[in-house]
Amino acid sequence: MPGPFRKLLVANRGAIARRVIRACDKLGIGSVAVYSEADAGAPYLAEASETLALSGSSAVETYLNIPALVDCVKRSGADAVHPGYGFLAESAAFALAIEEAGAVFIGPAPRFLEMMGDKINARALMAERGLPVFSGSDAVSDLEAALQAAQVIGYPVMLKPAGGGGGIGMRVVRDDNELSLAFSQARNLAGAAFGDDTLFLEAWIASPRHVEFQVLGDGRGGAMHLYERDCSLQRRHQKVIEEAPAPGIPRQELDLLAAKAAAISAAMRYDSVGTLEMLRDARGKFGFLEMNTRIQVEHGVTEAVTGVDLVATQIELAAGGKLPEQPPLDGFAVEARVYSEDSRTGLPSTGRLSHFRTPEMFGVRVDTGYAQGQSVTHYYDPLLAKVIGWGTTREQAVGRLLVGLKGLEIRGVQTNIPLLEVVLQDDAFLAADLDTGFLHRRRWLPES
Repeated sequence: MPGPFRKLLVANRGAIARRVIRACDKLGIGSVAVYSEADAGAPYLAEASETLALSGSSAVETYLNIPALVDCVKRSGADAVHPGYGFLAESAAFALAIEEAGAVFIGPAPRFLEMMGDKINARALMAERGLPVFSGSDAVSDLEAALQAAQVIGYPVMLKPAGGGGGIGMRVVRDDNELSLAFSQARNLAGAAFGDDTLFLEAWIASPRHVEFQVLGDGRGGAMHLYERDCSLQRRHQKVIEEAPAPGIPRQELDLLAAKAAAISAAMRYDSVGTLEMLRDARGKFGFLEMNTRIQVEHGVTEAVTGVDLVATQIELAAGGKLPEQPPLDGFAVEARVYSEDSRTGLPSTGRLSHFRTPEMFGVRVDTGYAQGQSVTHYYDPLLAKVIGWGTTREQAVGRLLVGLKGLEIRGVQTNIPLLEVVLQDDAFLAADLDTGFLHRRRWLPES
């Protein structure tokens, strides 16, 4: 069992890099920040104990470059590596390479990354352990197999990459003709994005809620949950607004599923933080979607309502530490993702941040990896900041979030703040009449 870490390398960028560096400071661990040429002006570099430059700016050259990152581990003498989210966070190959370099990967064992990285396998495993799943297929090797599977499931169906995530490559098809047209394109996209062109089909759930359950495991048969987050407000299958607890769903129903998620994690001897994502259809039936074996972008929502520092806890678990005590669910938190994009079209916006000021006020938290004068480039995800409002009621949390968004001053690029403000004041949102098609159905954003 590993002991406390001396120095941790952060194999990521932006808000999560800053978040991990601050967790290291809290735990008394030295931090090493790696950075691409495009991120040379990032504010968190000054907050790290050490920095190491990566050659190039593209993700492939830098944050997805396993040999370059392993070299940084060896050069820095780091005894642990935190992958953050995105990039290589769920790469079994990266986790193994880190272990071979003599450091500890801050995340689950590679076997869990492989197990849950295959969405078909993950569905089967969760179904075996009693978690509800919606109807779906095994891997479809060719178009004929896909057509046959679609007839069994019944149209419409969702065509999905088996090794993917983040909504990339997912396509709703409503008949044989649409499936025939989409199959090759989806397969090529999956191969390019994930290095695996395997596809499968799932029943398409019309207007579902997207609810996820936060779990933690110690690898020794101990596991717990930290309740749930509602992530139903999405654009193109990517989350925009998240909150905890999930509004408008019976507490008993959510608690039973959270306990089931924790029990499954314990039975698997899961050994890190993880999230079981589920959909809830219009009839109130839940079905397992996928398990993310990493810290989530929206982890701060859970931190706000439980008081548990998830990033520090993740690091402590990797060092052989104990699970925290089960906290009560305390209050409400709502997070909005501020993207560098046109709020009407959803298209990315790049440029130099001529003005960038974050608010400091009670009940509002802002996570960002950007600062004034820094450039927002086309190389990475357009996420600029995450703003969280929390309070004793949902209404208070939403109100504080709105005030926080108004206090976030950004010039030099377009942002989606105008859209976020409209959504947060919408009567249907305030009534918790939510689903994953909310933004597109109101024509606030185009479908693609």
